[in-house]
Amino acid sequence: MPATPDRSTHPRTPHNRKILTLTAAALSAACLAGALVGPAQAQTQAQAQAQTQVQAPAAFTHPGVLVGSSQLDFIRGKVQTGAAPWKGAYDQMMASKYGSLSYTPKPRAVVECGPYSDPNYGCTDERQDAIAAYTHALAWYVTRDDRYAKKAIEIMDAWSATIKDHTNSNAPLQTGWAGSVWPRAAEIIRYTYTSWPNVNRFATMLRNVYLPKVINGSNSNGNWELSMMEAAVGISVFLDDRTSYDKAVARYLNRTQAYVYLESDGALPKTVPGSGLDTKDKIVKYWQGQSTFVTGLTQETCRDFTHTGYGISAISHIAETSRIQGEDLYPQVGERLRQALGFQSKYELGTAVPSWLCGGTVKDHLGPVTEVGFNALHNRLGYPMDNTQKLTEQQRPAGTNNLFVAWETLTHANNTN
Repeated sequence: MPATPDRSTHPRTPHNRKILTLTAAALSAACLAGALVGPAQAQTQAQAQAQTQVQAPAAFTHPGVLVGSSQLDFIRGKVQTGAAPWKGAYDQMMASKYGSLSYTPKPRAVVECGPYSDPNYGCTDERQDAIAAYTHALAWYVTRDDRYAKKAIEIMDAWSATIKDHTNSNAPLQTGWAGSVWPRAAEIIRYTYTSWPNVNRFATMLRNVYLPKVINGSNSNGNWELSMMEAAVGISVFLDDRTSYDKAVARYLNRTQAYVYLESDGALPKTVPGSGLDTKDKIVKYWQGQSTFVTGLTQETCRDFTHTGYGISAISHIAETSRIQGEDLYPQVGERLRQALGFQSKYELGTAVPSWLCGGTVKDHLGPVTEVGFNALHNRLGYPMDNTQKLTEQQRPAGTNNLFVAWETLTHANNTN
């Protein structure tokens, strides 16, 4: 059987490692679903078919979508002292078009997104405007310059006053991408800036326009549903909506175990309930024709690494948000995330592709998606991730994919808060 990447015997303990205290519920989840307790044991535990019941926190933590208060304070301190790599990452962000105080939003009442961006009526504009709002929210927090907070509010207000719907075949994915980023910006502004008169209108937009499009998921490729669940989780946090949060997390956990293969899954990958993938032939076709399954392979590895990166990124983003909310999902998804990062990183770095993998050829370009998972699993929990570490450090500062990933060297490099 081909060797798998980033496999370890026991975690290394870095000097800055924090002791992870698990609640009784989290310990139960760890026992059932693959806690990071050593790969051999973790991979065995990870395969329990039933997912542990995960419930939303009794009270949500704010700001709490992808970055929390302690992480934001860490970022601010590092940038102010000119420390690397954060100052360079911040300068990169501010030099981008997204950081300009002259940035002008382009809202539309109906965003229509067809396959392969045909048609593209407002799709690029919406995604970029969401990233710009997030960029200015981060800039506000670092600088305490009111102009950045006001620009973020201007962008969010423009959309909340205008948008009514997303249409055409790519509407669920588009809603997921933009809907993943809006709550990041909104959480920072709502809970750290003094005034946002139209915040309730923005909340209504998220509840009525975005959440219904994503909350019930998708039977498409895994990156779709994972991005949609990222949006649903972030929106639920912003809305303090425990019911939607629980529903999104349950779907996320099912999709994650069906997206990343571990050897202890058995001869075939797991499938999402109701997917109709009930034969080997159907599963192989869904996995892009790949019939040899090894730890770390994803459902879209043999499609291309770019789409795989979307799925991996969403897995890490939701896990990170859950940790901030005190309902840590890393015990359930961490081993799959670690192995997916390592497997893809290995070939992204140039390792020769064996003939059994994707017919001997992969389409690389994973994108700037490794920082969040690497920080959580390596820096916080101490797991060796040599391939992921090399790729992550090589790509710094990680910028944006102009879709839903942005500035993660700034926000998550060595940020163990």
